[in-house]
Amino acid sequence: MMPWIAAVAFFMQTLDTSILNTALPTIAHDLNESPLNMQSAVISYALTLALFIPVSGFLADKFGTRNVFVTAVSLFSLGSLCCALSQSLIFLDLSRVLQGIGGAMMVPVTRLALIKSFKRSEFLAALNASTIPGLIGPVVGPVLGGYLVEEATWHWIFLINIPIGVIGIITGIKFLPNLKGKKSSFDFTGAALISLAVIGTTLSLEFINEGVNIYLSLCLFIGCLFLLYGYVVHARRATEPLFSLELFQINTFKIGLLGNLISRLGISAAPFLVPLLLQVAFGYSAITAGLMLMPMAIASLTMKTFVPPILRRFGYRRVLLVNTVIAGVIVMSLSVLNENSSLIIFAMLLFCLGAVNSLQFTSMNSITLADLKGDLTSSGNSLMAVNQQLAISFGVACGAVLVRVFSQNLDIFHHEVSDAFKASFIVLGAITLCSGLIFRKLKPEDGVNLTIRHAENDQH
Repeated sequence: MMPWIAAVAFFMQTLDTSILNTALPTIAHDLNESPLNMQSAVISYALTLALFIPVSGFLADKFGTRNVFVTAVSLFSLGSLCCALSQSLIFLDLSRVLQGIGGAMMVPVTRLALIKSFKRSEFLAALNASTIPGLIGPVVGPVLGGYLVEEATWHWIFLINIPIGVIGIITGIKFLPNLKGKKSSFDFTGAALISLAVIGTTLSLEFINEGVNIYLSLCLFIGCLFLLYGYVVHARRATEPLFSLELFQINTFKIGLLGNLISRLGISAAPFLVPLLLQVAFGYSAITAGLMLMPMAIASLTMKTFVPPILRRFGYRRVLLVNTVIAGVIVMSLSVLNENSSLIIFAMLLFCLGAVNSLQFTSMNSITLADLKGDLTSSGNSLMAVNQQLAISFGVACGAVLVRVFSQNLDIFHHEVSDAFKASFIVLGAITLCSGLIFRKLKPEDGVNLTIRHAENDQH
């Protein structure tokens, strides 16, 4: 039963992250906001996940896996209800933060329970059983979001989480053991420094998007760099830092983490921008926009079967170098489409993007964790999860900033808002292409003997 409890948590999280994008223009209209301002609803959730993932293990060890899981699902469900009741964008963003606090603890805590409850020989089967239902979320999410918006109201994309959450709470109380661990200390100082740096960096991007003085944004960003330097100083002195600096002495971890962050900036913006392009610029319905994202999710799910043999055949360095270029070219190719383009061509491009994304994410995740050993494994895995969520939030923020900047100069683009999207895709694709330079630092032998055991960490 425990793998199915974990599956409920994973499904809720993946469904929520994929169902919202197609509904953003409708929510914007109802809240009297511009669709180009709605990125905060996505960023606030991803950012909260990044900030609270590190504390989930500490809380589970101190209060028990069952107690933390039930609390997490309750917070996620309450946040979903608050989202549905939102009458303004600010209230929606705050509700998404509440959702994110719950979401940050649901999946890590159930995985921790699986690790402690199953023998190593049984753990992989249990983990696979828990992750497969969650992979369905990105497939049905965009279509379900479009359908609910068209046939009911956007509020139902959040209300649908409540009955699933009730099931999770009941089964968690009944079947999930309340496992505790050693009550080790938590690095609150390190967490505060990193949190302030992350929030400040996100705000600096938001200030640019809102047209706030560019110098204020630059000063805020520089201040965040000082905060990160402050964490480095703190980590050198702390006995148990939040993230050990020893992690950055491991070449594959360092390259994988940086490559993950930069390459996702371009890739992560696509699922956010494509529904907006289809609905705002091309005039398609929400359900059509959702259907157009479906090939991307199907390709991502299908590609997982082919990732291990591809990596064994060509190696991590070659795969990441070539695949990053392909991903960047596909993102840039989205710029050539217009309202008269065949939806079949659009779907084929998104299918290809989903396939290369799946290969990219799994390759980056597994090479990042390849050489971690002992106590660094848990810390490195946690930092990678945080890095993924930061990349998603930064990617969406960059996409929104680019569209806003280009939209404010429509005279350059013959007053066509669709051209602002196209220019943004070109820039985002170029960023993805440049990230390939990072993977050149990998050695041909890196990851040669690596078993692809971290594919379940593939998060979009």
